[in-house]
Amino acid sequence: MRLSQLCSAFLLSITLLASPWSAGPHAQNSASDIRPFTIAIPDADIADLKVRLALARIPDQIPGTGWDYGTDMSYLRELIDYWQNDFDWREQESALNEFDQFITTIDGVDVHFIHQRSTHPDAMPLLLTHGWPGSIAEFRKIIGPLTQPELYGGDPADAFHVVAPSLPGFGFSGKPTERGYNPERMAHMLATLMQRLGYERYGAQGGDWGAIINRIHAHRYPERLIGLHSNFVLANQPADQSLTQQVPEAEMAAREQRQAYMLDEVGYQQIQGTKPQTIGVALNDSPAGLASWIVEKFHGWSDIDHSLPAGFGLEEKFTKDEILTNISLYWFNSSITSSARIYFENRNVAMQEPLGFVSVPTAGAIFPAEIYLTPRLWAEASYNIVRWTPMPRGGHFAAMEEPELLLEDVRAFFRTLR
Repeated sequence: MRLSQLCSAFLLSITLLASPWSAGPHAQNSASDIRPFTIAIPDADIADLKVRLALARIPDQIPGTGWDYGTDMSYLRELIDYWQNDFDWREQESALNEFDQFITTIDGVDVHFIHQRSTHPDAMPLLLTHGWPGSIAEFRKIIGPLTQPELYGGDPADAFHVVAPSLPGFGFSGKPTERGYNPERMAHMLATLMQRLGYERYGAQGGDWGAIINRIHAHRYPERLIGLHSNFVLANQPADQSLTQQVPEAEMAAREQRQAYMLDEVGYQQIQGTKPQTIGVALNDSPAGLASWIVEKFHGWSDIDHSLPAGFGLEEKFTKDEILTNISLYWFNSSITSSARIYFENRNVAMQEPLGFVSVPTAGAIFPAEIYLTPRLWAEASYNIVRWTPMPRGGHFAAMEEPELLLEDVRAFFRTLR
């Protein structure tokens, strides 16, 4: 157990009371419910991974097809070779352990989370929520600048206390053992987490499932949310047809272009939304298969030159270490199947309460290569949009791909709400 973790656990019971965002002396906070956590993958698991990678059976590929049929096999071989022979998990593990981490049990499931407090007492609490096939590793580049901005050329007045949970079924969190853990249920769990930490008022940021969960969170607990920042703004076409007619031509063209692109990108949704257990057997047993399944999403959903061969375009945005750290979190925790079930639960479990207009002040950071693009006028019919930032570049994994752009937009948005 690290000294910083012990200090953080102790600080939960005293320093939160001095924060303008805390719940005060009546916060529902029990130190016994929050257990310090350190990532420590057994040596035997690392050795087992290397053996499996050495025995990987890579299928054939039609020459010259690149990524057209799915993952490019030449790049997969390169990635697997690096994972087996050059990737240093202990180095990545050590880097992740620089963040203060904890586990607490909520709704019958252990929830793992980073709780990185700023040294600035007036820092704003901020919930960072990841999606699939992401993880807490997505936020490695922005947690430091968020918590200690002055060390990264920022203003101390923009400091945040960061809470970044691993969603149930993901990463180091527990795996639900019953049906029903849909995004709505997860939103309630994260609200409980923030309450347990003593935060009465806080902001929320996320993409992918994280954005969906945060939207529900904001709708169900508007009195708690200071603001909602999303790099994945989803909204249905409004019933008022005039709002569609008023959408700028360029904005509608961008939406339609992404819709056309996604026609060949949704196969994973169908299998994970209907039979996650079936594909899960293969992905949980084969690290090569797991790497292929996940890296294809990073390639397909990022703002890269898809015409470049193999991984040249991909590695303009992500290093192999970044890609494999994220994949390794799924592998070492055997969480690919449990994480995929969120698609099934979302598809099959009805929400307990209809999702209406989000009154919480909301900011949209719109990255051009995001998998779905929502026109601002449509978003304004579903959210209290107060900031809308079309980004010059970037795709689905914003915190990893374009951390500076995301960071500056988060700071600028919440600066107006402090």
